[in-house]
Amino acid sequence: MIDFRSDTVTKPCAKMREIMFNAPLGDDVYGDDPSINKLESVAAQRHGFASALFCSSGTQANLLALMAHCERGDEYICGQNAHNYKFEGGGAAVLGSIQPQPIENENDGSLCFDKIRAAIKPKDFHFANTRLLSLENTIGGKVLPLSYLAQAREFTHSHQLALHLDGARVYNAAVALKVDITEITKHFDSVSICLSKGLGAPVGSLLLGSVELINKARRWRKVLGGAMRQAGMLAAAGHYALEHNVSRLADDHSNARYLAQQLSAIEGFNVDLSRDTTNMVYANVADNVDINAIAQQLKAQGIVFSPSKTLRLVTHLQITRADIDQFIAALTSALHV
Repeated sequence: MIDFRSDTVTKPCAKMREIMFNAPLGDDVYGDDPSINKLESVAAQRHGFASALFCSSGTQANLLALMAHCERGDEYICGQNAHNYKFEGGGAAVLGSIQPQPIENENDGSLCFDKIRAAIKPKDFHFANTRLLSLENTIGGKVLPLSYLAQAREFTHSHQLALHLDGARVYNAAVALKVDITEITKHFDSVSICLSKGLGAPVGSLLLGSVELINKARRWRKVLGGAMRQAGMLAAAGHYALEHNVSRLADDHSNARYLAQQLSAIEGFNVDLSRDTTNMVYANVADNVDINAIAQQLKAQGIVFSPSKTLRLVTHLQITRADIDQFIAALTSALHV
C-alpha cells in the first residue's frame, strides 16, 4: 500500500517493534511504569520543560492543555484553521466548557496580533475570560518563523495570556528551520507533540509544561478515561521515535518537494511550487478532472489518497521516491484512459 492520506498511517519498523516487545512494564496509574516514566522524564528535559505527560493522542494532549490552562467559562484564542478548533470535535467546548475564539489565519499560517488584540475580552462579567493563545506549528505544512514565535511570547506576556503550541508536527518545523527543537519550544508555556505522525510511533503524544500544569492535566486525563495501565510498550516506541526518527524528517520534506514538482507537470493539477509545506503537497484540481473516480482506480492498484478539489498529499517514512514515481505514473495513466 502506498498511502498519501496522512503521516498518521505510519507503522513501526522492526527495531521499534522489538523495543516495544521488550519494554519493562508497570501500572502507570500508580506511577510505576518505568518505560512511561523514562519517556516523560527524557521528554521534559529534552524540550526544556519541568514535566511531561504521555497521552493517547494529540487530540487528548491538546484538550488536556486547554483544560489545564482554562477554567469553565474561560476562552482561548486560536486560528480558524487550528486543529484544536476545527478538527477535534469541539472538545474544548463540549468537555471543558471553554469558549474558542477563532481568528482568521494569515496566508503563512500565522495570526495577526492586531486581530488577536481586538478579540481579547474586557475584564467584565458579561464576557468570557480570555486566558490563552494557542498556535500551531507546522500548520497546513507551513512553518511559523522563529521571529513570529518570539513576538507571540512578548505579546502574551504583555496581555497576561498563557501560550500553548499544538506541536503535532513541531519536529517538521525544527528540521525545516535547521534548529534545535528548544529554539521553538522555549517560547511556550505548554507544548503538545505527536509521536505517531512523522516520527513513526504507532500511538501517543506528549504534553509538556510546568509541574503544576502537568499535574492538573494528569487529573483531567484520568477524568476523561485516558489513564492507561501497562502502556510502557507504547511509551518505548515513542522514546525510540524521538531518538531515531527526527533527522530523517528531512527525507520526507525532500520527497514532498519532488512530488510537488512531478505533480505540477501534469495538466489539471495546479501546484504552487513557491509554497514550502514541509511534508505536505497541495494541488488545486481542475474541474474537468474526476478526482474521485481516479482515487478509486488508484486504490485498486494499492495507491491511496484523499480525493478533493483541493488535494493534499502527505509524505512520511513509508513513502519513497520510487513510490512517488509509481503514483505519478498511475495518475498519468488514469487521466488518459
